[in-house]
Amino acid sequence: MSRAFVKDDTPEDPPLVPPRPPLPAGVANYVTPRGLALLRAERDALEAERARLHAAPADDGRKRDLAVVAGRLADLDARLSSAKVVDPAGQPRDEVRFGATVTLRTLEGEHPGEERRLTLVGVDEASAAEGRVAFTAPIARAILGKRVGETATLRTARGEERLEVVAIAYEPD
Repeated sequence: MSRAFVKDDTPEDPPLVPPRPPLPAGVANYVTPRGLALLRAERDALEAERARLHAAPADDGRKRDLAVVAGRLADLDARLSSAKVVDPAGQPRDEVRFGATVTLRTLEGEHPGEERRLTLVGVDEASAAEGRVAFTAPIARAILGKRVGETATLRTARGEERLEVVAIAYEPD
């Protein structure tokens, strides 16, 4: 019988390490000071998890969990070592740059007149629920370099949206 139809995880199967958010090749790993602090906190939590696992009774599950933690730590260490901290306080106040919190108004598109607020952050710090958008995201690329009153065109699966930059702020982390 093919193993495809049998759930039989053996210790020889390589552990699945969840991938980090992608960073396009050749793109610098920009992070805000908050983003760097979050990466360091994540590393501390993984180190604590590794110590807990080392102290637990030995079994196949522990071995696999240790391998996953080791893989996650390796990925995180690579991200930390490539991190380039950009302090939003040093950015030009009148232009959308990394770290900016931007209010946008939809001029043309699915929801004309709708306003949204987002902050441009590093890929590891991005969270749609919190309004934090990776600087590599299409909407971020569309508005980078814009000033209040200028417009940008965002191409989406639903068509094009024309957005106006209503406000730019650089808030402390």
